[in-house]
Amino acid sequence: MLLSEILASKIKVYAFVGPSGTGKSYRAQMVARDKNTHFIIDDGLLIKDNEVIAGKSAKKAPTKIETVKKALFFEDSEKEAIVKAIKKYRPQSILILGTSDGMVQKIAANLGLPEISEIIYITDVATEQEMQTAKRIRMTEGKHVIPVPTFEIKKDFSGYLLDPLQIFKSKGKGNKPYISEKSIIRPTFSYMGKFTISDNVFRQIVEYLAIKAPSIHKIMKLRVDSFGEGVRIYMEVTIVYGYNVVDGLKLFKEKVCKEIGKLTSMNVEEIEVVARNIFVPDKEEE
Repeated sequence: MLLSEILASKIKVYAFVGPSGTGKSYRAQMVARDKNTHFIIDDGLLIKDNEVIAGKSAKKAPTKIETVKKALFFEDSEKEAIVKAIKKYRPQSILILGTSDGMVQKIAANLGLPEISEIIYITDVATEQEMQTAKRIRMTEGKHVIPVPTFEIKKDFSGYLLDPLQIFKSKGKGNKPYISEKSIIRPTFSYMGKFTISDNVFRQIVEYLAIKAPSIHKIMKLRVDSFGEGVRIYMEVTIVYGYNVVDGLKLFKEKVCKEIGKLTSMNVEEIEVVARNIFVPDKEEE
């Protein structure tokens, strides 16, 4: 699936090039704004303003080699998803990020885009000191940046998010201030090691929320299974008489998903809440 010649000819392609870890993704939106483009291709993702509209982050790949392959769109399925989105949104221009001239040219060619009209280099927008600082953080802390808000990538990076929401303020071209949201993650292939969250942590969160829920009298049974990037929860509860069972359980489930996501950056892959009993308060308790 390639872009039609008519559509491709109308797209102006820019590239933003610099060595890995020098801060390209951190400054991508600034460069895109300077070039009056709303679309960015970065590490397997097609981003429109602050929204991921197609692709899967290459930083989620299990190895460095797989990361490069995904960033270059070697697989037809990954390539087709991006091309389909480009056809849908029909952008006037696109900014491609890469570590070398050859890489961005390869990405453009694989997606059927026209030749790159202009290449901006990281040295054009960042000082040597800023690039060295970015490299040091990459090497010592394993931190990578994705130029979109956390809610856009949480599903793919549950458990790998380091800073849920970053607001970056700086000066753009002509000293125009701008604000862009970014997410700091540690890729799957990071050498910094893994971390785990005990099932007991999720259990305690759920139990605390149940105590606070007016429609739930008590938890009768609770099972939490954590795996890789998410958790599955099964629980049986006693409902307080007078509350709508369906609405009460739905509200409780939404609260559990929200709080676990906020406190642990993990996805709740599945949650099942079964009402087993009804508790009728005494008149004195009422």
